[in-house]
Amino acid sequence: MAGTVGGRRLAHSTIALTVHGPSGALDLVVPPEASVDDVAREYAARAGLKFAPTLHSRLGQVLVADSSLAELGVRSGDVLAAGGAVRRRSGDHVPEEPEAAPPGAFSATWFTVAVAVAALAGWFGSRAGGLDTEQGEVTVALLAFSALLGVMPLGRLSAHRMVAAPAFAAAAAFAVVWAPEPERLPTVVGVTALVAAVAAGVARALDVQGDEALRVWIVVGVGLFLVTGAAALVHADQRVVWSVLLLIATLAARFVPALAVDVPDQYLIDIERLAVTAWSARDRPRGRRGRTVVPPAAVAHVASRGSRIVTASAAGIWVVVAVSAPTLLGTATLPVDRIGARVMTALCGAALLLAARSYRHPAARTMLRGAGLTCWAALAVVLLRLADAPQGVAVGIAGVLLAVVLVVVAVATGRGWRSAWWSRRAEVAEGLAGAGAVASLVVASGLFRALWEIKFRV
Repeated sequence: MAGTVGGRRLAHSTIALTVHGPSGALDLVVPPEASVDDVAREYAARAGLKFAPTLHSRLGQVLVADSSLAELGVRSGDVLAAGGAVRRRSGDHVPEEPEAAPPGAFSATWFTVAVAVAALAGWFGSRAGGLDTEQGEVTVALLAFSALLGVMPLGRLSAHRMVAAPAFAAAAAFAVVWAPEPERLPTVVGVTALVAAVAAGVARALDVQGDEALRVWIVVGVGLFLVTGAAALVHADQRVVWSVLLLIATLAARFVPALAVDVPDQYLIDIERLAVTAWSARDRPRGRRGRTVVPPAAVAHVASRGSRIVTASAAGIWVVVAVSAPTLLGTATLPVDRIGARVMTALCGAALLLAARSYRHPAARTMLRGAGLTCWAALAVVLLRLADAPQGVAVGIAGVLLAVVLVVVAVATGRGWRSAWWSRRAEVAEGLAGAGAVASLVVASGLFRALWEIKFRV
C-alpha cells in the first residue's frame, strides 16, 4: 500500500526522507535509485547552500556519494544528517598538473648580478663611443637583444627575467644618448629612465608576472623623465634636478608603504549595512553575510603583493639616491650652494636611515639603510678631500670607531631603538630630518643664492 507524508500519497517507487543540516530539517521525496550525491544536491538547492554537503546515517556513518539509496538500504521515514566537506561526483574532479617550483633566492641574486653587469656594459659602451664605434655598436646590440629576450614570458625564471629586462634596455639607451657635457647629464638620465619604463610596460603587457616590480619601473622611469624634461624646458640648472630627485626619493621612503598595502573595500566595509534607514539601523543583519569573514588566502595575497611593491620601491629609491646625491655634491661649486648640498645630503641620509627602522621586510629595510649610508658615504668623500691625507685617515678611523661605540651603547641601554622610548624619539628625529631636508632644498638648488644676487643688484 502506498504511504502518506504531509497529506500526500506516496507511490511505492518513492522514498520519503528527512535531512537535518545547517539550514534546518527538510522533507524530501526521492526515487530509490537516486544516489546520495543527488539527495545532497537537492538539499543544497532547497536550503540555499553553495555546496553539496556530506550525508550521514542516523548512526553517524558517512554515506558513499555514488551509492544509491536502495543499495544502502535507506527506507521511507529514515533521517539523514547533512554536514561536513563538499561532495562531488567522480567525474567532476579534474586532476591538476603540478605547478613548477617558483624561482628562489638564487635566481634573484643571479639577476641582480646581471643587472649590475648590464649597468657596467652601458657605462663602458658610452665611453667607447656608442654607435660611432664598432665596440659601442656591438655593446648596444647585445644589450638591446638581451632586453628583447628578457621581456618574453618564456621559461620558469621569466618572472625575475622580465623584472631585470628594463635594466638592459636602460643600459643600451645610456650608451646611445650619452654626452660628455655635464649640463646634458640630467637629460641623458631622463631619456634612459624613459626607455626603461617603456621596456617595463612592454613586459607587463605580455605577461602579469612581476607586475608590482614592473609598475615601480614604470613609475620611477616616467617620474625621472618628467623631472629632467621639465628642468630642460625651463632651462633650470642641474643642481635643481638632483636636489629635487634626492628629496623625492627621501620622502618616498615614508609614503610608499601607505600606497603599497591595498586592502579591498569588501574586507573593510560591511556592504550590507551601508544602505540603512532610521528603522533598520538598529536591526541585526539576517543575511548570509551577517559577519564578514576575510579568507586567509586574501590576507596572504595582500601581504605578498605589498611586500613586492615595497621591496621594488626600496630598490628604486636606492638607485635614485645613488645617482642624485654624489652628483649634487659634485655640481655644487659655489660656497653657498656647497653648504646647502652638504646639509641636504646629510639630512636625507639621516631621514632614510630612520625611515628604514619602521620597515618589517628585511630586504626593503636593508636597501633603505644602504641608500642612507650612500648619502653619508658621498658626503664623507667630499669632506675628507678637504683635509690632508694623514688628517683625513685619522678622521675616518675615529668616525668608524665612534659609530661602533654608539651602536653598542644604544643596544645595551634600554634595548636601543627596539624600545618604545627610542621609537618615539626616532619618529621625532625623522620628522625633523625630513623638514630640514625640505628647507635645505632652497639653498642646495641655488635658488637662495639667485635671490641674494638679485637683491644686491637692485
